[in-house]
Amino acid sequence: MEAATVSRREPTAGETARAREAAAPPATPVADPGPLGLAAFALTTFVLSMFNADLVGKGGEPIVFGLALAYGGLAQLLAGMWEFRTGNTFGAVAFTSYGAFWLSFWAFVQFFEKEVPKADAGHALGLYLIAWGIFTTYMFIASLRTTAAVSLVFVLLAATYLVLGIGNAGDHTNIVKAGGWIGLATAAAAWYASFAAVTNATFKRTVLPVKPLIR
Repeated sequence: MEAATVSRREPTAGETARAREAAAPPATPVADPGPLGLAAFALTTFVLSMFNADLVGKGGEPIVFGLALAYGGLAQLLAGMWEFRTGNTFGAVAFTSYGAFWLSFWAFVQFFEKEVPKADAGHALGLYLIAWGIFTTYMFIASLRTTAAVSLVFVLLAATYLVLGIGNAGDHTNIVKAGGWIGLATAAAAWYASFAAVTNATFKRTVLPVKPLIR
């Protein structure tokens, strides 16, 4: 008596892919990089703004450059890269861009500032800051679908860039000082947003409100 034969159908590509997905281990959750990015931005902005507002002697200003490289620059750039991983387009663009801002500021002071004629230095720095003000203005519009805390940071930051840019371009000391004071307000707002995010995540409940603007 002949043995019965059993026909076997080869799995389709879709079935193979689904089987692999089912067998794959669950993705490791990624921590929110936002509080790190905000904290790095806040601290570096605070220190620079203290000098811009003329609250600290200009002789100590080089202390800003180490912060600009390590914390405002590299730490914030890393936060931006991690935001890409979480799928947060707004956070990725914001933290990556402002991390690059601090890195470019550090690089300019360390390597290129001496090549700019003194008569043109104010105009060049003014253009640089105003351009960042334009970028920050449209990021503020995008921030209107995040939280009130984050939106406050962006509206203050846009004002900081524009006021400092105008002050430097026209060599207006008092306008630069005003930009420094607005920068201090920006740093305070960014610190609050960072503090709220990390505290709420750690306590697993709303301890400090940020007022979501998503409808």
